[in-house]
Amino acid sequence: MPELEWLVAAVPNFARYIVVGFGLAGVFLAVYAQITPWREYALIRAGNSAAAIALVGALLGFSLPLAQTIAHSISLLDVVIWALVALFVQVLVHIGMRILLPQLKAAIEADRMAAGITAGGFATCFGLINAACLTT
Repeated sequence: MPELEWLVAAVPNFARYIVVGFGLAGVFLAVYAQITPWREYALIRAGNSAAAIALVGALLGFSLPLAQTIAHSISLLDVVIWALVALFVQVLVHIGMRILLPQLKAAIEADRMAAGITAGGFATCFGLINAACLTT
C-alpha cells in the first residue's frame, strides 16, 4: 500500500496548486478584460466568435507558461511570480497587436474572424515561447 500513502500525501499539495492555478487564471481573465478596449464577456454572450477566439487565445497564452511553471516550480511563490511575468507578456502582446492593427477593436466588435484568430493566435504563440523560456 505505499502507493496509497503517496497518493494521500500528494492530495493536499495538488489541491494547493490547482486552487492557486485556477485563481491565477481568474486574475488573468479579470486583468485582460480590463486592458482590452472591447467588452469580451458581453460580446461573447451576444455570440461574437472573434471575441471568444481572441480571449481563449490569450488565456492559452497565459496558461501555457503557468502550466510549465507549476510543473517545474519549487514553491507556490515561484508559481505566482512567473504567472505575473506571463500576464505581463500577454499585456505586451495585446499592446503590440493594437499598434500593428489599429482597427482591431472595431474588427473584434464586428465579429471579423480574421481579427479574432490573429489576436488569439499571436497570444498563444507568444505564450508558447514564454513557456519554453521558463525551462532554460
